[in-house]
Amino acid sequence: MNGIPVIAIFDIGKTNKKLFLFDTEYKIVYERSIKFEEIMDEEGDPCEDLQKLRLFVYDSLVEILKNEEFYITAINFSTYGASFVYIDENGETLTPLYNYLKHFPEALKRKFYDTYGGEHKLSIQTCSPAMGNLNSGMQLYRLKEQKASLYKKIKYALHLPQYLSYSLSGHLSSDMTSIGCHTNLWDFQKRDYHEWVYKEGVNERFPVIQSSSKVVQSTLSGSNCIIGIGIHDSSAALIPYLLSFKETFILISTVT
Repeated sequence: MNGIPVIAIFDIGKTNKKLFLFDTEYKIVYERSIKFEEIMDEEGDPCEDLQKLRLFVYDSLVEILKNEEFYITAINFSTYGASFVYIDENGETLTPLYNYLKHFPEALKRKFYDTYGGEHKLSIQTCSPAMGNLNSGMQLYRLKEQKASLYKKIKYALHLPQYLSYSLSGHLSSDMTSIGCHTNLWDFQKRDYHEWVYKEGVNERFPVIQSSSKVVQSTLSGSNCIIGIGIHDSSAALIPYLLSFKETFILISTVT
């Protein structure tokens, strides 16, 4: 194979969607950035254009594969969190990619917290301040409560990094960096999904949890390639520090 061996990283933010190519010394040798106009979900709220996002990934890879200057050895995804993609048994998406800033019904919020121990208790257990749709687990709870027929069609709920990885590799997974980030899903004291997740049966919509270092062997245009399962962007910003420092430290992050 000719060209420089590179790792392709898709860094998907709410505003900017970027592709970086890193060489074997982790230097950026190529960068592409694009912005999309938001579309509207079925309730008239702005949301991510998932189709355009998928096309950005595919078109970017096709462009690099045609470029003889590089050849891709690995791909991974770092994306914003609190966003689920719901797929059916055929792998087809069932809903728009709802905006995590979308209004969450106050009455439904009260019902949830009254049922499962109150905001204060759950916030401590799940390390998740009560933030409505920004707690991605609440998005699933809302679908179950308010759109039951749609909810029944959901085979898997994938956080955005894992969905983008799945769209290339066909490999289904859940990842702790997304689950653990203010989702209301994880009980940090028990180190397991929270009690409410099991009582509501929401856990049945999640693939097996795998390490963020998990990779899937794949092929790209006839060449061997490994694909990561994706990672939540805040964790992606933190991990280099965890790997580099043995001493106790504090990382102060303004934005991801």
